[in-house]
Amino acid sequence: MIRSAARNLLWRGSAPSRPGALYLVCWFLGSILIGFFVVPLIALVLSQTGTNLATVAAMPDVRASIALSIEGAFLSATLAAVVGVPLAYVLARTNFPGKAAVTALIDLPLAVPHTVAGIALLMVFGRHGVLGEPLQALVGLEFWGTLAGIVVAMMFVSAPFTVNAARIGFEAVDPRLEKIARTLGLSPWRTFLRITLPLARASVMTGVTLTYARSISEFGAVIILVYFPMSAPVMIYELFLRFGLDEAAGAAVLLLAVSLSLFLLLRMLAHANAGSREMR
Repeated sequence: MIRSAARNLLWRGSAPSRPGALYLVCWFLGSILIGFFVVPLIALVLSQTGTNLATVAAMPDVRASIALSIEGAFLSATLAAVVGVPLAYVLARTNFPGKAAVTALIDLPLAVPHTVAGIALLMVFGRHGVLGEPLQALVGLEFWGTLAGIVVAMMFVSAPFTVNAARIGFEAVDPRLEKIARTLGLSPWRTFLRITLPLARASVMTGVTLTYARSISEFGAVIILVYFPMSAPVMIYELFLRFGLDEAAGAAVLLLAVSLSLFLLLRMLAHANAGSREMR
């Protein structure tokens, strides 16, 4: 019916009216959401003076906390890629009983309050946790009050972004390309590394970028599992409790500048990979 209506329009030589009103309404509603995102950040930045930012930036604890957050976020994103991308490939290419349950479990950390996640992680990776105590006794690996604990807390709340984005990217790759590569003599491993992964690279990079961004901003799970050494969000909270809003806002602006710069850099790399793939 729709096709016949379209043919009638073409036969009559008339064109449908452009949905200008629809676009205007969508842009108006969307601009409200964009403003909701942007205005508080602009207000935060404008509230600071150069003197206050310089004073806060000169504090060794603040610089150390920002560096610790960056290191933990990159480690979290790297580990999420190492273990999450293979899982995403399996979910994209195979069907098995319980697949829907596995997919739901991957999204579970997104629905768990982060303080609840921190307490749950403490039960497993704490000094007397299910894994924390034996790992400390066997290999000396500690999670309480260490970078390893920060990475664990960050990865718990952020790894689903890598898995989901990579799965969508793998599903977009035509399986027939893999079959053709296999008929040409490539092994399954070489097919994955030379055909499938490069074609899905933009989605994988997007997922890793989102995992990094979510990791560097994590507070609830980190503060329960690892209060010291302080990551940047925990340090900002500590400054707010000890000195008030000015110092905390200054540290927040510094963290915002650093995290956004690295986030935009990673997004540019992801888009550059996508652009180079399309040109090929």
